[in-house]
Amino acid sequence: MAAEINEIDATAATSTASTEVAKPAGRKLCAYDLIKAFEAEQLKSDLPELYVGDTVRVGVRISEGNKERVQPYEGVVIAKRHGGMNETITVRRIFQGIGVERVFLLHSPQVATVKVERRGKVRRAKLFYLRDRVGKATRVKQRFDR
Repeated sequence: MAAEINEIDATAATSTASTEVAKPAGRKLCAYDLIKAFEAEQLKSDLPELYVGDTVRVGVRISEGNKERVQPYEGVVIAKRHGGMNETITVRRIFQGIGVERVFLLHSPQVATVKVERRGKVRRAKLFYLRDRVGKATRVKQRFDR
């Protein structure tokens, strides 16, 4: 009976310890550590490996009144910025003959899904030169090795 109670206490202690932030022994938890721990919880783990030049389909959550739906936005990644919690991608698409760019914060709750449709073969970190191109000149070669 005493062994069962000790096992229950041990499992209860481990379950509460996993939700709390690990404190260094004999030291107060500083604001920097609190922020880092909070940001680590908010990071999404199911994001694919994204590169500049990839054609992606981003599912964006849109709320209309009390309804919520996911609207796909498909285009070419022309820029990646920052890292960690603040990582953003700029996606460019042509809509009714006009170039439209949107910047997505990848770890935001507004971004439901990110799916890579095709890999692009590019030699630049930023593809801002695509803004000046029209029609078939905006195409990016496909990459098959990733």
